[in-house]
Order: sequence, then structure tokens, then C-alpha cells
Amino acid sequence: MTTPWGELELARFPADPRDRLRAWDASDEYLLRHLAAGNVPLSGAVVVLGDRWGALVTALAARAPRPAGEAALTQITDSHLAQEATRANLARHGVAPGTVSLLTTQDAPPDRVDVLLVRTPKSLALLEDQLLRLAPGVHEGTVVVGTGMVKEIHTSTLDLFESILGPTRTSLAERKARLILCTPDPALRRPANPWPYAYALPEGIGPASGRTVVNHAGVFCADRLDIGTRFFLAHLPYGGGARRVVDLGCGNGVVGTAMALADPAAEVLFVDESFQAVASAEATCKANGVPGHAEFRVADGLAGVAPGSVDLVLNNPPFHSHQATTDATAWRMFTGARRVLRPGGELWVVGNRHLGYHVKLRQLFGNCRLVASDPKFVVLRAVKR
Repeated sequence: MTTPWGELELARFPADPRDRLRAWDASDEYLLRHLAAGNVPLSGAVVVLGDRWGALVTALAARAPRPAGEAALTQITDSHLAQEATRANLARHGVAPGTVSLLTTQDAPPDRVDVLLVRTPKSLALLEDQLLRLAPGVHEGTVVVGTGMVKEIHTSTLDLFESILGPTRTSLAERKARLILCTPDPALRRPANPWPYAYALPEGIGPASGRTVVNHAGVFCADRLDIGTRFFLAHLPYGGGARRVVDLGCGNGVVGTAMALADPAAEVLFVDESFQAVASAEATCKANGVPGHAEFRVADGLAGVAPGSVDLVLNNPPFHSHQATTDATAWRMFTGARRVLRPGGELWVVGNRHLGYHVKLRQLFGNCRLVASDPKFVVLRAVKR
């Protein structure tokens, strides 16, 4: 990435030389040009929200010369992968550990924010939640600048900045990117934070029928049960006697919760790379008094899970990485599942019919059976031999 202070070598996480997706885009470059032009005094407490792969904090931490009196630089992210990418990118450019404070969206935000830089997230709910959490630290002199691609910045995005922080306008577009320029108004009466949000599941979906689901902001389908998960819940292998179950990419944890309710003796591991998702899964389990042993882990898929230690993996893999459509995440989830399953262990997957997951599963496991299908979704089962 070319910045006003020189070029940076950046990578996503996990780094893969075959991955043609970049760790930055034009909106990151636009914001850095704006900062370098002297439009923003980078002093005091600088907070970077939603930095997708650490491009912004790496550029700011690695630049030289650095102004005297420059204070703490903090990144806030919901993504474990983004946080690990940031660590690797900072180390790649010789930035000493501790130079940048790496916080999650579940951590308490800084008490004071002098400069707030926002990479607009895909989820408006997550933006709303985080702006409301940061607002008490924003003061009249805080400089607030957001950035995003034109297709990511909508009227609703600007309305959130305006209703939570103060008067907001956008810049002209450059290379299909825009800046969001906000002037904080300390006297503004901010709305209450509606997150986390809870709702009752519908009837007729198995052991989780009528149960409560708790969702933190940014979790997929946070205000209702999505149709893919509903189809999955209707066809899960309840009563199979699996001793250790993994809800891989758990989201709000409704799938793993249903399995735990069906088999109180099961040990259920909830895994997601989103801090908001794992917090939601833990809250969902607590709300329903899930019996047995439950473990909650923010991780890169099944990294850290011992080989041959799992009986059943349940998975509804994502097929987007931010705006890019890719099956790389699903493939890594499938290969991770095969590694951790015991001989005879099973991977159950729900996905859109057109994604063709059965081809990948046959390639990896040597077998794949169609459990159920409808015009939109399929449930597939692969067994580790």
C-alpha cells in the first residue's frame, strides 16, 4: 500500500501468498492522504474503529517523523482475524509491541477520544453500537473522520453519525471512496443503545423452539432467525449421543444451544472469529440455562482444538469476506473440521444450493450425503473415515 509516508507491505490473516485479496482498499488510502495533508492534528488519544486488516494503524504507527506529543493509538475491532493481521503487520514494519493498544468491540472503550477514525463496517448495527459506546469520550474538540467505499456509505450511515455525534457531511468521491466528516456536538441528546437485542425463537424448530436468543450488534440476522439456520435446526442430528460438539462459526449460538438442550451430557464448544458473536452465544446459553459443559472461544476457526478430539462439527459457513465473495473461509473450516474429528466423527453443513459444498466435502472426506434440501438450501453430512 502506498501511503504519504512511503510504501507498506501488508497482508490479511492468515497470510496466504495465493490470496489475491488485498489488506487495504482505496478508502484506507483516501483517509491517510487526508491525514497527511494536515487536516487532522494527530495528537492526544487517537482511536481507529473498524480497521479491517490493520492498514490504518500500521500506517500511522510506522510513519516517521512522528510529531512530538503524539499520544496513544488504539484500534477497536470485532474481528479476531483483523486483530491478528494487525499484530503481524505492525511487527512486519518494526513497530514495538504495545505501541498500539488493540481492543475488541467487547472491551471498555477509552475514556477520552481526541481523534476518532472510523472505517465504516458492513453492519449498521455494529456502527451504531460502537459510536454510542465511544460517544461519552468524544468532546467538542474531537476530530471525527470516517471512510469507506461509495457503495458502503448510505444515508443511514450518515444519519447514525449525525444522531449520535453531531453534524455530518461527506467529501467528494476519489477512486470510488468517500470520507465522512463529523463535527461533534456535546449537547446532542443521544438515543439509548438498543444492543444487545433479544427475541424468542419460533415454534416447530426442535429443542430450541420458543427459546430466547441474545444478539450483540453486528451478529448476522441479529433481529430474527435467518431462514438457513431455521432449516438447519429442523434437520440436526439430535439424540445422536455425540460427546463433544463444535458449533463452528457459531454466530449467536442458537445451533449449539439446540444441541445442548437436546443432549444435556454433550460438551459444546462455540467458536467464532467475531467477538460480538461469541459474546452473543454465551449470553444465549446463559439465558436458556443450557445444561452440561459449554466453552466459548474467539479463534481462527478450529485452531487450537486438538486433532481427533471432536465427535460432531456443525457449520453454516460464510461466503463473503467484507465485500468480496469467496469460498476460502468455508474450505478452511472444512479442512479444520476434518483435522479435529475422530474417526467416525461427522461434519454437518448447511449452505445455499448454488455454492456446491458437496464437491469440496467429497474431495476432502471422500464422501458426502445429502440429508435434506429445499429450493434454496441443502444440509450435507460428511464422515471422517
